Amino acid sequence: MKEISIGITDCGKFANYDNWVNHEPWVKVVRLSYKENNFSDIKNCDGILLTGGQDVHPRLYGKPEYIPYCHDTDERRDEFELSVLEYSQQHQLPVLGICRGLQIANVFAGGTLLPDIVANGNADHTKLGEGSDRYHSVSIKENSLLQEIVGSKMGEINSAHHQSADKIGQGLTGNAASEDGVVEGLERVQQDGKPFLLLVQWHPERMSNLESNFSRNIKNKFLETVRATRF
Repeated sequence: MKEISIGITDCGKFANYDNWVNHEPWVKVVRLSYKENNFSDIKNCDGILLTGGQDVHPRLYGKPEYIPYCHDTDERRDEFELSVLEYSQQHQLPVLGICRGLQIANVFAGGTLLPDIVANGNADHTKLGEGSDRYHSVSIKENSLLQEIVGSKMGEINSAHHQSADKIGQGLTGNAASEDGVVEGLERVQQDGKPFLLLVQWHPERMSNLESNFSRNIKNKFLETVRATRF
């Protein structure tokens, strides 16, 4: 089977994403990182996976006053990944965004972020006290790409974030939400003629059940779409 290359943006838990997609022998991973000054390696990528990690700097969505709510920002990473998104759209590369990946993609599209979910009056979506992911239910928008992928209107997903999408960026629409109304997924309003783009707030790469439709099906759809686009 012909090999495909997935560019994965660098983060502190890069190995989780690498291991998740590298179960397939026909997948090659390219680590994309400003620390390695290797943006040019994106030319060798057939698809892009945007990973989790630091908060996006709020100046990028016109809310610099939100900085007191933010954790561990890295503007060099922000700028690098915005360039990755720009390239991916110019060259029709399929994109899967996870957690921060959803947030940076929403900002790229002109959207904004809720700086702290609890401070906004919503339920806690961060990790549990012992450091393990929180789990909660999620509802899926009917007739959405996400519903087509997971085959369900409801599900149980893991949660480890304190920010979320607020104003949705141009060309995007919500496809999933928690019971308290927090955006849990985004996709294109119009899929036809556009490269694959799926953004989820949870972490499918490290769910306790990697055979869940909310993990396995998302990975498989992404990789299959990359293959179909490449060949």
